Amino acid sequence: MKTTILEACTDCVQSAINAQKGGADRIELCSNLVIGGLTPGKALFDLVKKYTDIKTRVLLRPRYGDYCYNQYEFEQLKEEVQMYCEMGADGVVIGMLNPDGTLDTERMAELIKAAGNKEKALHRAFDVCIDPMKALEEAIELGFDTILTSGQKETAWEGKEMLKALQEKSAGRIEILAASGIGAESIEKLLPYTGITSYHMSGKIVVDSMMKYRKEGIGLGLSERGDYALWQTSEEEIVKAVKVLKTTG
Repeated sequence: MKTTILEACTDCVQSAINAQKGGADRIELCSNLVIGGLTPGKALFDLVKKYTDIKTRVLLRPRYGDYCYNQYEFEQLKEEVQMYCEMGADGVVIGMLNPDGTLDTERMAELIKAAGNKEKALHRAFDVCIDPMKALEEAIELGFDTILTSGQKETAWEGKEMLKALQEKSAGRIEILAASGIGAESIEKLLPYTGITSYHMSGKIVVDSMMKYRKEGIGLGLSERGDYALWQTSEEEIVKAVKVLKTTG
């Protein structure tokens, strides 16, 4: 049986706890998952380490939007890599692009060096790069351990042809971590088709806020998603995905 990995993307302590209880192999810790995930705060990281012992990689993304960063944002990323590695993160999840859509290999090499012997994953900046097969080789050469990707499509199932090609070309030199729209049902289809045995999912469900009094006529932020509807990783969804992955893998 091949080695299988289920990674849960979490942005709060409760979600990290649920992921561990559900049997996830590791988490990617971030903040603001509702907008795709940003760098988490130090306090959140500390509390996750306090209440869980699950392997933890930290997503480092300084802002919402694209992955072409100015010098200030790069300096922030470099400091965050150093900080989280010193704090005990098992790995960092990073990515930078040049304006022409190629990987910013020069500056990412500095981040890789700053991470030392910690695990390094290239996040979904890969999915919006101009040449994924070239980027695959560059990521391997840079020393990345993982590429997080949906096969350059909205969901992993839609990107299954690219995922299969990446898995074949990588030939075990780097972990291809399939993402987007991942759950028990998609894993059951994707694993035999692509050969990929590593999957990234949030397993999110909508949990109603504890608030009883709810002021009408005013929004608190992303109001179109509901101010009192909270996203949280479901232990049950993780359990189902782990079961399918272990059985199918």
